[in-house]
Amino acid sequence: MVQFGYTMMTEQAGPRALVDDVVAAERAGFDFSVTSDHYFPWLESQGHAPYAWSVLGAAAQATSSIGLMTYVTCPTVRYHPALVAQKAATLQLLSAGRFRLGLGSGENLNEHVVGAGWPAANVRLEMLEEAVEIIGALFDGGYVSRHGTHFDVDNAKLWDLPEVRVPLGIAVSGERSCAIAGRLADLVIATEPKPELLADFDRHGGARKPRVGQLPVCYDLDRDTAVERAHDQFRWSVGGWKVNSELPGPAAFDQATQYVRPEDVAQSVPCGDDLEEFVEAVRAYTEAGFTEVALVQVGGAHQQPFIRWAQEELLPALRTL
Repeated sequence: MVQFGYTMMTEQAGPRALVDDVVAAERAGFDFSVTSDHYFPWLESQGHAPYAWSVLGAAAQATSSIGLMTYVTCPTVRYHPALVAQKAATLQLLSAGRFRLGLGSGENLNEHVVGAGWPAANVRLEMLEEAVEIIGALFDGGYVSRHGTHFDVDNAKLWDLPEVRVPLGIAVSGERSCAIAGRLADLVIATEPKPELLADFDRHGGARKPRVGQLPVCYDLDRDTAVERAHDQFRWSVGGWKVNSELPGPAAFDQATQYVRPEDVAQSVPCGDDLEEFVEAVRAYTEAGFTEVALVQVGGAHQQPFIRWAQEELLPALRTL
């Protein structure tokens, strides 16, 4: 059975609203939730960027059954991997075993703030691989010391380890990241329904492991309003990963997308309240082989109507896939 998730998108809502919304999503019957981990919004019109780990801690206490997951945390520049391991272990304890740690190579948008520069893509993947190995070693228990190419760890140990080891997911966009994920991850993460990514993941050791996708949607009773909102807040998504990982801030994303039209965004983001359009967009992921699909409702102030509609119409329709 495919599972369906709800996204706490930190770029478009404040911390209290995010927690209120995931509580509503749990009541509505979503199977799991994912949370972005940003320092900046993609566009100024989104208007938010609270600290994801504080939001997750509050969500762990406010909910009782829905799964929690970072989607995704970059453990290489803004955070040291030893600290990511500590945060993840703590979240697993607070949530009583409901947390999964999603990791990725990150975006300049969020990582530049510590002034360490933004490495080339191949170096970022080297850093990610080394960081994942450190996190895994700390999850194993005991003291960890190492002098690596990119990170040093001096006699680190997690003093509060959960009985249920934190499952670790890695976001992929090409064969190199799929190879890292297949070897080191418990699940794979992708934001496009590309079966070739899952095939690469399987070939490198990921066969029979969960695979989690994510789809932006913009529910509204008025389709034109939905298209306008999706264009205003989500036009950054049409740039593709190679562009989106490099741009340094919301102003750059605004400039880079100045010629993107509302109809361009609506081609990849289901808009309005046509149930079949939403179901078909999700079907692209299930047919590609994804076992879980998280939905992102565009617009921080428009979560509750979407969640009610999902409970009444969308989730029952998706359960038939």
